[in-house]
Amino acid sequence: MPLVSILIPAYNEEEFLPAVIERVLAAPLPAGVEREILIVDDGSTDGTPEAVLAAARRAPELIRVLRHERNRGKGAAIRTALAEARGEFALIQDADLEYDPRDYPALLAPLLEGRADAVYGTRFSVGLERRVLYYWHSVANRWLNALANAAADLNLTDVWTGYKAFRTALIRSIPLRCDGFSFEVELTLKLAQREAVVYETPIRYHGRTRDEGKKIRARDALWGLLALARFAWQRDTYKEAGPEILDRLSGTKRFNAWMAETIAPFVGRRVLEIGAGIGNLTRRLAPGRELYIATDIDGEHLTRLAARLAHRPLVRAARLDLTRSEDFEPFREKVDTVVCLNVVEHVEDDAQALRNLHGVLAPGGRAIVLVPQGKEIYGELDVVLGHWRRYTEEELRCKMEQAGFAVERVFGFNRATRPGWWWNGRVLKRRTFSRVQLWVFDRLVWLWKRLDAWLPWPGVSLIAIGRKTADESAQTR
Repeated sequence: MPLVSILIPAYNEEEFLPAVIERVLAAPLPAGVEREILIVDDGSTDGTPEAVLAAARRAPELIRVLRHERNRGKGAAIRTALAEARGEFALIQDADLEYDPRDYPALLAPLLEGRADAVYGTRFSVGLERRVLYYWHSVANRWLNALANAAADLNLTDVWTGYKAFRTALIRSIPLRCDGFSFEVELTLKLAQREAVVYETPIRYHGRTRDEGKKIRARDALWGLLALARFAWQRDTYKEAGPEILDRLSGTKRFNAWMAETIAPFVGRRVLEIGAGIGNLTRRLAPGRELYIATDIDGEHLTRLAARLAHRPLVRAARLDLTRSEDFEPFREKVDTVVCLNVVEHVEDDAQALRNLHGVLAPGGRAIVLVPQGKEIYGELDVVLGHWRRYTEEELRCKMEQAGFAVERVFGFNRATRPGWWWNGRVLKRRTFSRVQLWVFDRLVWLWKRLDAWLPWPGVSLIAIGRKTADESAQTR
């Protein structure tokens, strides 16, 4: 049963908080959805702490209370609540009466249906009521929206809305740095950088005047602009080093296109992709297939895949562990191609992994396996990425044949980056790539493609094409 964590940051809201909590407890939710409420008292100096505790005593099974000893800001309070949230989804509810909990079903619907990673409640879309307030405030908001949208390449109408709902696991994986209201623009920019699927829905809005307690000020807009400039320049979207490297590599769109172009002639009509990640290659290879199954072991990747590929009726996402034969059973002999790029080197028992690839194919089907090449350049980057090994051509060919494949071809790929991989990983012992290096490399892919066959050293990767013969299939049955 889905659980939504309602996060309420509160600072000096003694007057409004009891009514807000009452409305949150009474708010409608989509069928089958449960709620928990996490209230963060952000160092209040009025009667807010007492009001929070009184509310918690009314519904102790639903409400949990967290406290900051000093006022740290909305962003800090949201981080504190997220760390304790148990829900699959989370929703931010400001501790005043500006936002109406009756809008929860509209905010949650795209998330529950798997269409979105995050949903923004917009105050400026026509359709629901809103209180009419300051003209110059709305002008400033439009300018700030325009700047944030330009940096994020989105078309949101309300970046600064206080109503945001999202998948909890996604937001937890993003490093959030801003303590104050700049959190709003930081989150928006980082969601865009992660290529999250963001929806907007109209909401009711009953804005407060400054005399009624509205806390955001002109200086908060300035801090928001500074945060926008900082995070647009300094991409900071993953907490862990391994996913951060993969994120940087996913930005090399020309290189990804080159890789897809290289293997496309060997790809059939019914495809099983192993380790699809968030679908950077899936989106290039899936069009025109009868069936395309994109798989991964990571739950976050699978959810992202489902949202990003929801518009393709013949593409589906599924969990599959390369080392578990039972995970392959639902797809056995249903596919004529297995695409397995940069995955086999991540498992200790690569022999079993290759046997699983062979077993799932229909007779005559092909496996396309790409692995890192060159034990002599194994370095810190391989360690961070979780590589057990780098291969030689002879080793890969031998292991493919032992798994039952008739190996049609083994060839090197991407010679151009071998010196850079050796220099960064072996000599400098770096644990990530420079974004500048990757940017330059990606824009020169047109040149590397033409030079690749002429460079005098091996490629960074090996690609093996293995076929499952009809005779072998009959013997296994």
